[in-house]
Amino acid sequence: MANETARSVGPVILLGPPGAGKGTQAKQIVERYGIPQISTGDLLREHVARGSSLGVEAKAIMARGELVPDELMYGMVAQRLREPDCRRGFVLDGFPRTAAQAGWLDAFLEQELFENSEMCPPVVIQLVVDYTQLLLRLTGRRSCPTCGRLYNIHFQPPRVDELCDWDGTPLITRNDDRSEVITERLTAYEKQTRPVVDYYRVQQRLVPVNADQTVIEVTAQIFGVIDSHRSECRLPAK
Repeated sequence: MANETARSVGPVILLGPPGAGKGTQAKQIVERYGIPQISTGDLLREHVARGSSLGVEAKAIMARGELVPDELMYGMVAQRLREPDCRRGFVLDGFPRTAAQAGWLDAFLEQELFENSEMCPPVVIQLVVDYTQLLLRLTGRRSCPTCGRLYNIHFQPPRVDELCDWDGTPLITRNDDRSEVITERLTAYEKQTRPVVDYYRVQQRLVPVNADQTVIEVTAQIFGVIDSHRSECRLPAK
């Protein structure tokens, strides 16, 4: 493990629809390779909370019910990626979501980060999941409002139907996991994010991973992709 956290990993970009397991796999990558997970949602909340100039501007835009423009998000992402803990690499969560964002990220990495000899080029991993499997994962999710434990009535059900194993509290379905909302989320993903997949595929940088398997099996595939990428990078250990 010491060697895993000594060598460059480079940027790891995880692509996949809601329910594909990006969050779960990002945590596994962080733990194994000792690199940070960068969430654009967390960055936005952080800037708003501490009242940075970018956060103040973003808060005003959101108060009007408008989407935060790319230019503001670019500023937040750029600041975060310049931090010392990103020198060996990082996992991007929720970015890029559009082909324009992918183009900006490429330009930023090329101009600013690749001058650092510790940084490998990005590896782009697409989590591929069958549509029916996605629906089962998302519509089957239940959570305990008391302790926060998560279940899935299809794959990881509680011992007693709809009750938490830990404290017996009735489980709830989040609004985001209702079938009508899920259909909209998947449609929006397909429309907005598919161009990102095409962007990296055209550049022959997209590595598909079968995410219809168990978490352990998917993690093993991802580690294999990253380790192979690091070997090809051939940067010296620090």
